[in-house]
Amino acid sequence: MSLSRAIDALNAKIANLVGWALLAAVVICTGNALIRYAFNQSSNAWLEVQWYLFGAVVMLASSHTLRRDEHVRIDVVAGRFSRRTQVWIDVVGFLLFLLPVCSLILWYAIPYALTSIQSQEVSSNAGGLIIWPAKLLIVIGFLQLVLQGLSELIKRLAFLSGRSDGSDFAKHASTPEDEIAAIKEANHLN
Repeated sequence: MSLSRAIDALNAKIANLVGWALLAAVVICTGNALIRYAFNQSSNAWLEVQWYLFGAVVMLASSHTLRRDEHVRIDVVAGRFSRRTQVWIDVVGFLLFLLPVCSLILWYAIPYALTSIQSQEVSSNAGGLIIWPAKLLIVIGFLQLVLQGLSELIKRLAFLSGRSDGSDFAKHASTPEDEIAAIKEANHLN
């Protein structure tokens, strides 16, 4: 369980930083739009920075979404089963789908990113940026997702063996009001 807690803590810290990346992306996007409409000027570099930041948000926040049990699932079906059966469905899903698919993506993404890094690949757009950071985000994001998948698997196996009550992997918010309260609480803790 200590490995699971360490993975959870790492992904929570990364998710906190991702929030700042989202804010930066919104500010840059707004600035770009204002400059484009006010002065009829634009910059490919600033547009690509937006793209990198939004990519970072998607890739680096997915593990946090999994940790909070807020990923897409079929609760209408699974909700009809006992808690233990739901946990078994999660275990099977992690072992047969999440971990193998993420591992396969990593298998292809690592050489993809390394080739881009070695060649110092640059955008073909005039004034564009280097591309390898965006490709490296794929590797980092899926590595985080594999680690979080392992953490979630550890928690569910602990529950099935009676060493956990399951509160460490329970959905963090069930209604929009609960989600707002959780966000407020998280902001006070940071």
